Parts: sequence; structure tokens; C-alpha cells
Amino acid sequence: MSDSNEPSDTSDTSDTSDTTDAKASGDSSDAFGEKVQDLRSRLKHLTQPLVDSLDSRLRDQIDRRVDDRVDDRVQTLVDEALAARLSVIERAIADIDRALKELQGK
Repeated sequence: MSDSNEPSDTSDTSDTSDTTDAKASGDSSDAFGEKVQDLRSRLKHLTQPLVDSLDSRLRDQIDRRVDDRVDDRVQTLVDEALAARLSVIERAIADIDRALKELQGK
């Protein structure tokens, strides 16, 4: 009877060790997952000031470029409008000048 008890104890131990191995592998993967999350959060915490600084610089650079392009476009439109108005004024002055010469000639 002692022989039959020993193999059953061994088989019970192997079943228990399989369960323990499964729990250990589950615990190790959970521990690994926690380490990964911890490393991610630390990395994020360490790099956040750099990311914020780059974001701010890029935003400022983009704003300046957009402002420059808008200013250039607005200046072009203003120049075109002023040139058109100036030509209208020059024609009006020429018309007035001709009308004055006609009146002086009479």
C-alpha cells in the first residue's frame, strides 16, 4: 500500500506543480506587464517636458510662417487694390485736365 500511495502522491504533486507553474507564469506575465506599464509611465514622465517644448516651438514656427504668408498675401492684395485706385484717380485727373483745357480754350 505504501507503494500505491507514493505514485498517487507524485501524481498529485505534479498536478499541483502544473497549477503552480500556470499561476507562476500568470504572475510573471502580470509582473512583466506592470513593469512595462511602469517603464512607459516613467518614460512618458521624463520625455513630457521635451515633447511640450518641441510642441511649443513648432507651434510658434508654424504661426510665424502662416502670419508671414498671410501678410505677404494681404500686402499683395492691398498693393493691387491701391494700384487699381491710383489708375482710376490718374484717369479722373486726366479727364479733369482735358475738361479744364477745353473750358480755357473757349
